[in-house]
Amino acid sequence: MSGGISVHVVDVTRGLPAESMQVEIFQLGVPEPIAAGCLSGKGTLDHPIAQKQVEPGVYEVVFYVGDFYRQLGYPLPDFPFVDVMPFRFGVSDVQQHYHLPLKVSPWGFSLFRGG
Repeated sequence: MSGGISVHVVDVTRGLPAESMQVEIFQLGVPEPIAAGCLSGKGTLDHPIAQKQVEPGVYEVVFYVGDFYRQLGYPLPDFPFVDVMPFRFGVSDVQQHYHLPLKVSPWGFSLFRGG
């Protein structure tokens, strides 16, 4: 795969994809999301942004972790430890694909550039 941005989220508390988590992808300087939606049953954002080349620049993915766990019925406090989680990253080489695998729980996360 050449170019594009993809995300894949796994809920490590259940060992399952984070189906229905809301995600938005922004290019900094553009007021509206360039991609948004709920994650599929595979924990991926099924959006054309995963297949198309993006411009060089700084991007931000916003993961709505608190809302996801509330949907599942987790008893979160009024101010959850992990709630709305923004992640900024740079795209320099538009020929490369930028895959962002996220492992998440209500108490922590791990996010890296995948292959």
